[in-house]
Amino acid sequence: MPCLHSEALESMEPGSATPGASPAAGTEESFRRETVSEPPMGRGMGWFFSPLWSPRSKARSRRFGDGMRSDQVEAWLDDHSDFTRAYFLRRASVVSGPQAEMSPLPRFPRSSSDHSDLLMKACHRRASSPLTSSHLNISSLTDRLKPITSNLSAPDWMDRYSPDVLGNHSPCSPRSSRFSFSPCRPLSPICPCSPDLPHSPQPLHPAVTKTAACGRDEGCPWMMELLRGGLSWMGSVVELCQEAVLHAGELLAAEGSCLSLVKKGCGGRSTLEEVIAPTALGCLSEGNICSRAHLELLRGIMGCVLVTGSPMNLRDTSEDPRFDSDEDQPSGFKIRTVLSVPIKNHRGEVVGVVVMINKRSFGDGSVSVFTSMDEKVLSNHMDVLGMVLDNVQLYESSRQEAKRSQALIEMAQVLSKEHHSFEVLLSKMAATIMPFTHAQYCTIFIPSKQTSVIADEISFSRVIHLECEELGSTCQIYRRERDISDIDPSYALRTLVTMETLNMSESSQGSVKSLICCPVRNERSENVIAVCQLMNKCSRDLDDMEAFNKYDERLLEDLAVYCGLALQYAQAVQITEERRASIEVTQEVLAYHITAAEQEIQALQEATVPSAESLHILDFHFSDFGLPEDLTTQATIRMFLDLNLVQEFNMDYKSLCQWVLTVRRGYRNNVPYHNWNHALSTAQSMFAMLMATDQLQTIFSRLEILALMIATLNHDLDHRGVSNSYIERSQQPLAQLYGHSSLENHHYNLCLFILNNTGSQILSGLSKEDHRTVLHMIKRAILATDLTVYMERRSEFFSLAKKSRVSWKSEKQRELLRSMLMTASDLSAITKPWPEQKRIASLVAMEFFAQGDKEKEEFKIKPIDIMNRENSTRLPYMQVEYIDEICYPLYKAVSRLFDTCSPLLNGCKKNRENWLHLAEEAEEDNSENSSSVTLETHKNNEEETQPEE
Repeated sequence: MPCLHSEALESMEPGSATPGASPAAGTEESFRRETVSEPPMGRGMGWFFSPLWSPRSKARSRRFGDGMRSDQVEAWLDDHSDFTRAYFLRRASVVSGPQAEMSPLPRFPRSSSDHSDLLMKACHRRASSPLTSSHLNISSLTDRLKPITSNLSAPDWMDRYSPDVLGNHSPCSPRSSRFSFSPCRPLSPICPCSPDLPHSPQPLHPAVTKTAACGRDEGCPWMMELLRGGLSWMGSVVELCQEAVLHAGELLAAEGSCLSLVKKGCGGRSTLEEVIAPTALGCLSEGNICSRAHLELLRGIMGCVLVTGSPMNLRDTSEDPRFDSDEDQPSGFKIRTVLSVPIKNHRGEVVGVVVMINKRSFGDGSVSVFTSMDEKVLSNHMDVLGMVLDNVQLYESSRQEAKRSQALIEMAQVLSKEHHSFEVLLSKMAATIMPFTHAQYCTIFIPSKQTSVIADEISFSRVIHLECEELGSTCQIYRRERDISDIDPSYALRTLVTMETLNMSESSQGSVKSLICCPVRNERSENVIAVCQLMNKCSRDLDDMEAFNKYDERLLEDLAVYCGLALQYAQAVQITEERRASIEVTQEVLAYHITAAEQEIQALQEATVPSAESLHILDFHFSDFGLPEDLTTQATIRMFLDLNLVQEFNMDYKSLCQWVLTVRRGYRNNVPYHNWNHALSTAQSMFAMLMATDQLQTIFSRLEILALMIATLNHDLDHRGVSNSYIERSQQPLAQLYGHSSLENHHYNLCLFILNNTGSQILSGLSKEDHRTVLHMIKRAILATDLTVYMERRSEFFSLAKKSRVSWKSEKQRELLRSMLMTASDLSAITKPWPEQKRIASLVAMEFFAQGDKEKEEFKIKPIDIMNRENSTRLPYMQVEYIDEICYPLYKAVSRLFDTCSPLLNGCKKNRENWLHLAEEAEEDNSENSSSVTLETHKNNEEETQPEE
């Protein structure tokens, strides 16, 4: 059915008393003739947009498509309204021309103003409507209408639009925004339209001449322009609403109108924000046409429509005494009829309310009223407007999220850089969001440390204040030095007490002062450690100030999070610096106490060092037992001298003496076995192997030999008499510091500390490259003394030892050899003469049993056998196991590679025989089966090794 003008449709309504019935009848007949003469499924879609057509109406005054074949087609279309709507919308795009079909969906214009900007401007241009009265609080209508207290779920139109909603100056704005009209519900019938639709339309203003009547078989020009891309000329949501109101008002022949959009405030409460005040159509920029009393009544009507979601049509206001106000009406305007309908999005949510006032009369003196057909026409227009606004919201949400992402990235970049001043860091982060929020001032208040929870006693110790000065399309941000007394802290104090974001605006002498305060929390303690404040949002179109919206709040809250991170970062840096200073002091104290006295250094320096032969350090059976302490240090000096390390690496002799004495002081005297004597014995074993085996001195470079000698002397520095497993289980700082091989890493770090200690720098004569190389080899050698590392790598070494010839040119093979020689030196006590071996085994057992006692007491667990004091009588058996599983295979492989090292293997075998003999004696006194089985096993092992020898 073609779409008719609303006045003609009004006359067709049954029972209508409005004059003009006769012309309507003629129009009706003309319509019938045209419909019959047209082919089925006419050229346009005007019948689909007709207010008289409803997809689900079973009783219609006219049937569309009289030329159809049968009633079944119409019934099928009624039952499949979704398909019908989609089909005819698609057909409409085809009929409207290839340009409309090929062109992209409407794109938002790029403008420097946003919805809330223009909404606020509209409020401030009306002197009779102050800022506070432009909001309709639904719960405040109890005096005039039914009380409404429910929480409404409507989109937050006002607070979702920040600067440049449709603008192009933001670097984050998408290039376009496309409307997607959801097929969730059928389009409501739309008004008639003009047959000619220009591609680049101009705003529709009521003309003095009569507007062309609605044509046939065409869609509404206003709606079709939205579908074709007509939004490209619209500057803002306010202008979009104005065009919709002008167009609908002209169709309904209304004298005035007003429109408000929904704003969701704190707590989810919905209010109405006035976009178009009650003004005469065609003069939307003029003043208010209603008195204050009538204005309140109109707001009450809009509130009811907002809550109920249903239209309200007052056909005769004279029946309501509330409209008989004694207050003078502007320009003698009097409200006679009111039609108010909700603006809904495609989800059916109310996003606004529109009101049409006073239907124009026909000149015969009678009062015209808004009919149900007018209500349908207006509802159809507002449905389209609601869908458009919903797409505007989606576009703005994505654009603002892009802006927010950019701001977050920029703040993260600022935070990641090193700053010498905490104030500079906060200033840079605050300056990051100021261009996005268009704030004139940004202030960060930092409370005093002694701040009390009592509001009267709260104070701020300092402020960081920034000002933004716009210079054309750019802005310059300055940091101003301000005293706390120069800035009003009242809002920041309120935020500090409530710990909630504060967003407010005040009307002061015609200008708006807008402000947001956000608390900065410590994530650990949840205490407020600062307050961020933005003030005076600048408008780019007007000189006045605007209110900050919800996107500005989110950006400020993001800034608060980053400020909190910055504060924690600054505190962490401060703590780190303090701890670093503390460590330096501790190291200074340690260096003082660990360094030998000057008299000791001088005595060693002046002493005549005995020869290697007189000290017996060339003998694999060397024992330090009974050796005077001063001779132990002289023996160490002799090793370095005989290996020609002092001369070759330009070591200062006094530095060498101080280094040796300092290393000796680095071992703990209260540890039974892992002490200085063990370090000397290990170094002597390495020295004996190097001096006895020319092949080793050929394989290793001079740097490698130097690294091995330093590593053997330092490989157990500051040993605590416990194993790595105990340190990890007791969660000592060493375990937390290193994670694995805790003791060995600690030994190396202390070795490095002594090498860098003033006066002990024996490596100062090396080049940087050699110095770095030798330190790396020392670390690898010390870490190799961890038996866990030895067990992991020994199979590779054993395989290498079985080869007939090894070149040792590979650094990997030489590093493996160095590691195995370190373990061979570390375990060399098992190769010493029997009295020495028995004495050392007793010291080791004493140390192990002491650790087992600690584990029982602290962890309430049973220690392993070698650390369990209850197994002290089984020491011979455990020694035989230790030799068979750990020592014998290693010395056998070393002796196979270097036959000059065979005394180590021979000493190990002899000690095994002695321990086995003690085990046999213990067996005679002990008839336990487990011991007999163990002894038999060891005997079998011994028999297996004899043929190999």
